Amino acid sequence: MKELKIRAKYCKPFTVTTRDSNLNNKLKNILDEQFNPEVPDTIWCIDTTYIPTKEGFVYLTSIMDLFSRRIISWDLSTTLETTNIISLINKVKATRKSNPKIIHSDRGSQFTSKEYCEITAGITRSYSKKAYPWDNACIESFHAIIKRECLNEYNISSYNEDRRLVFLYIDGFYNTVRIHSHCGYISPLEFEQTYFDKVQKVNKAA
Repeated sequence: MKELKIRAKYCKPFTVTTRDSNLNNKLKNILDEQFNPEVPDTIWCIDTTYIPTKEGFVYLTSIMDLFSRRIISWDLSTTLETTNIISLINKVKATRKSNPKIIHSDRGSQFTSKEYCEITAGITRSYSKKAYPWDNACIESFHAIIKRECLNEYNISSYNEDRRLVFLYIDGFYNTVRIHSHCGYISPLEFEQTYFDKVQKVNKAA
């Protein structure tokens, strides 16, 4: 690397960004780090991360389908209001036309609110242990990756610039082009489509 004059990008360790953790012992970790469902839309993970801009922090909330590691929906907002989470979940329900069996998050107030419980009614809610991001490692890792490979390269001036960068990375690269070891070194979108093609062939043969 020295001879080629290249250097590795530093990946910061996980940092806890959960707001107002709910320590209620009724919030169980149902997922229990079982990150490899065999069928799409079985387990969704949701998480919010902070992104600095010259205008102040903005907040990226992403929802990942653990089957393919695909980011199936995301939202960039200027506040941590629960209404942003509710709108995002409504959107992903409409586009995926299916509810998962489990949705996993940290214990932040957005994810333990009455409104969140109502919008996820019928879905088993699973929660990470307090200050233990490894329980939601896949989406925590994604948020580290988007910062390392994209956002940290820019001195982001505004919400609008940040939104453009996030869109280009997630929809133009991460989901569609970037290979993933979990997917057998193809993109999440291709991995998901390969699954549906196999299901269609089986159904035709039946």
